[in-house]
Amino acid sequence: MTTDALLVLHQLFSPAFPVGSFAYSHGLETLVQEGQVTSAAQLQDWLEVVLEQGAGWSDALLLVAAARGEDVADLAIALAPSAERRLETGKQGEAFAKAVSALWQIELAPAPYPVVVGQVVAALDLPLEDTLRLYLHAFAANLAAAGMRLVPLGQTEGQAVIRALAPLCSDLARRALEADLTRIGTFSPLADIASQRHEALYSRIFRS
Repeated sequence: MTTDALLVLHQLFSPAFPVGSFAYSHGLETLVQEGQVTSAAQLQDWLEVVLEQGAGWSDALLLVAAARGEDVADLAIALAPSAERRLETGKQGEAFAKAVSALWQIELAPAPYPVVVGQVVAALDLPLEDTLRLYLHAFAANLAAAGMRLVPLGQTEGQAVIRALAPLCSDLARRALEADLTRIGTFSPLADIASQRHEALYSRIFRS
């Protein structure tokens, strides 16, 4: 592992990287409007579930499989529990592939976000565990930022949530490296149903 590889990873998962993740709430907007997430503690609880039992865990396994050369794009699409979540992973993957292709001159086809990230790990020879940790941390930080706007929460409260989730991101990264696709699967029905109901909200800020 080199310092340059870590800097590449920090660039790839920086909020400034043109993936458009700021436009998606993963169904959180529904829960806030319905009064089910109204505090930093509730936001942290929801994020822990999404990370460990929802898209965080499945994305980590898909990323590892793609980095090891497996074709898991169709599986990633099939795992999306709603049209908006499918849009979320598809559009972010498309934007990520376009930006990386232009910056590092490698050929990448659009695919769901974790799948493209895994392909980039292989193409650029990036450290897989560090990639997983930063991918999951960026995922959590983006949704925490959405929570800051929606609940709303102060910046310090939001950053405390992100800090509290860091050990879980590291633990999930380690576990994903030791698992295989037989361990894929989610149990986050509240988040999934919220994402399905999001499109019917009267007023929406986010795309999911």
